[in-house]
Amino acid sequence: MKYLLVLAIVLVVIWFVRTNRRTDEPRQGSAERPPDGVAQDMVQCPVCSVHLPRTDALPGPDGRLYCCAEHRLRAGR
Repeated sequence: MKYLLVLAIVLVVIWFVRTNRRTDEPRQGSAERPPDGVAQDMVQCPVCSVHLPRTDALPGPDGRLYCCAEHRLRAGR
C-alpha cells in the first residue's frame, strides 16, 4: 500500500512540474506575429497561387508578396 501512495505522489509531482514548465516557456516566433486562434490576413503568391499568412510572405521589388525567396527571384526576371 505504501508503494502505491509513493507512486501516486511521484506522479502528481511530475504532472505539476510539467504543467508549470509549459507555461513558463517563452513563446516562439516573432513579436509581430498574432497569437494562435486570431484571424490573419491571407495573401496569394503570384507565381504558384499558394495562399499564406501576410506575416509569412516575402515582399518583392515590385511590391507583391511571395511565398518563398525562389519565387520572388523567379518573378524578378
